[in-house]
Amino acid sequence: MVSDGIDRLGFLIHDVQRLMRKRFEARASGLGLSSAQWRLLVRVAKEAGVAQARLAELLEIEPISVSRLVDRMEEGGWIERRPDATDRRVRMIFPTDKANAAYANVKSLAGEVYEESLVGVSPEDRRVLIRALDTIVQNLADGETSSLKSTEGAAS
Repeated sequence: MVSDGIDRLGFLIHDVQRLMRKRFEARASGLGLSSAQWRLLVRVAKEAGVAQARLAELLEIEPISVSRLVDRMEEGGWIERRPDATDRRVRMIFPTDKANAAYANVKSLAGEVYEESLVGVSPEDRRVLIRALDTIVQNLADGETSSLKSTEGAAS
């Protein structure tokens, strides 16, 4: 049986994500945040004023874990909580100036990792890869909002 490699698709996507994350974390380790904190920082920088409950959904972690993460990041001066203007029970999360400056570094580090990962891939193949992955996301999203638009240019 001849295979076009499609049977390896899930493994390849997983391996690429894992290896890119590892490379990014090695580069970003000197900046003083954990992987979970970086993920939260990127989301908050891209969506300033996001509700804490929505962050749990976006990060795919339990609300209590997000609460603890937000507590630590607030103590470190990375983010601030503000009450929602229409519902006092809802806490909105905003990046601080410190977080916005760190986010600029994150984008640069992520860009370096992306470039390293794509060495030997032609510009046309890069465009095809992005279009194909975007189509896969659309096919599987089932009405979910794509994280591509909110994390474009940042490591996950």
